[in-house]
Amino acid sequence: MRRLNIQALLRHALAVETFTAAEAMEATGLARATVLGLCDELIGAGWLEEIEDSRAAGLTTRGRPARRHRLRHDAGILVGVDAGRRGYTARAADLHGATLATAHREHDPDTVDRAQRIATVSALVDEVLAGSDAVGPPLLTVVGIPAPVDAHGVSPVDVSAFWHLMNPGFDEHLEGTVLVENDANLTALAELARHPEQNLAVLLVGERIGAGLVVDGKLLHGARGGAGEMRFLDAILQDDLGAEGVGSLARRWTLEELASGADSTALAAIPAEQLTAVDVFAAAAAGDEVARRVLDRIGERIARIAAILVSLLGIERIVVAGAVSDAIGPVLAHTSEVLTEISRAPFPEIVASTLGREVVVTGAIELALSRLRSAPLDVLRTSPGPAEGTDRAGSEPPTPAQTHPREDPAP
Repeated sequence: MRRLNIQALLRHALAVETFTAAEAMEATGLARATVLGLCDELIGAGWLEEIEDSRAAGLTTRGRPARRHRLRHDAGILVGVDAGRRGYTARAADLHGATLATAHREHDPDTVDRAQRIATVSALVDEVLAGSDAVGPPLLTVVGIPAPVDAHGVSPVDVSAFWHLMNPGFDEHLEGTVLVENDANLTALAELARHPEQNLAVLLVGERIGAGLVVDGKLLHGARGGAGEMRFLDAILQDDLGAEGVGSLARRWTLEELASGADSTALAAIPAEQLTAVDVFAAAAAGDEVARRVLDRIGERIARIAAILVSLLGIERIVVAGAVSDAIGPVLAHTSEVLTEISRAPFPEIVASTLGREVVVTGAIELALSRLRSAPLDVLRTSPGPAEGTDRAGSEPPTPAQTHPREDPAP
C-alpha cells in the first residue's frame, strides 16, 4: 500500500509544476497526513523540495499559508536519441519533458559500422548530459532506430543485414536503463502527444520510409515489431523501391529525368550527391517542369500508400513526418487529389508534421515520459541525494528500475 501511495503522489508531482497538500489529496485520494508524510519522505530522499508557501508566493492572503512542493529540478534526466541512418540527434530533458540540451552529428551511412554507431550515440549522450549539468547517468534513455524492434529491443534478421547494422545493441553499451524503439513508432508518439487520435498513421519519410500505426488508440507493433514496415510495397507497386523514402525517390527520379535528356537548368546545376527532396520541391514551386513531374510521382505514391492504410486499418488521419515535412505541402496537396481518384470515401486527413527533423527525438522523450509517469518508482531507481538540511535516516530508497517488456503508452 505504501508503494502505491508513493507512486500516486509521484505521478501527481510529475503532472504539475507545483502542488499543495490539498491539490495532491484531490488528485490522489490520499489523506492529508499521508500526503504530508510522503512529501517529507520524498524530500529526504531527494526527489521533492519544499518551496515558498502560498502566502509568500502571493497566492493567498488569508488563513494559514499552504506548504507547496515540487520535483527537484536536478532530480533526474531523461535522454532521447534519434539514431538514424545518416543523422544522429540526442536530447536531454527534465522530468517534465523540458529540453535541457541537444546535440547532432552526421556520418556517411556507407562507411559507418556497428561500433561507430554505438560510439557516436554514446558520445552524443555524454554531450547532452554535460550540457544539462547532469550528475550520473540518465534515469532512462530511449533510442529510435530505422528498423523493427521487438518487445526486448531486438531487431529481426534481414537479408541485407541493414537492421542488424541499425540496431547494434545500444541497450548493452549505454549507461542506465535503455529502451530501443522503431523510429516511426516514436514519430507516432510525438504526434499523439500533440493531437490525440484513435486511428492514425505517421509516415516517416526521408531516405527510407516507415509508418507508426495507431488503431483504436493503440500503437501497433506486431510480431518482431514489424507493423509499419513498408517492404510490402515491393509486391504491390512492383518497382523494388518499397523501402525508399521521399529523399531517395526525389533524387533517383530527378537523376533519371536528367539522364533521359530532360531539361532542368536549376536541378542539373546541383551535384547528384548533394541533391535533396527540398531542392526538387523548391524547383517545382519555381515552375521547373522536371521537378513538377517528380513531385507528382511522389504525391501519387503517397496516395497509394494512404489508400492501402485506410482500406486495411480504417486510418482517419495521416501525418507525413521527417526532415522534409516543412517543404512537402505541395506534394500532399497532389496526394489528396489523387486519393479521390483511386480510392473511395471516407478519405483521411493528410497533413505534414510541424515537428520537422526533431520528430523522432521528440517521440523518444515522450516514450520516456510515459514510462516515468506510468511507473515512477521503476524509473526513479536511485536517489539524487538528500536535499540540503535533510536526513535520510530511516527512509526507504526508491525501488530499483527494471527492464520491462514494452507496454504501449495510452495516447
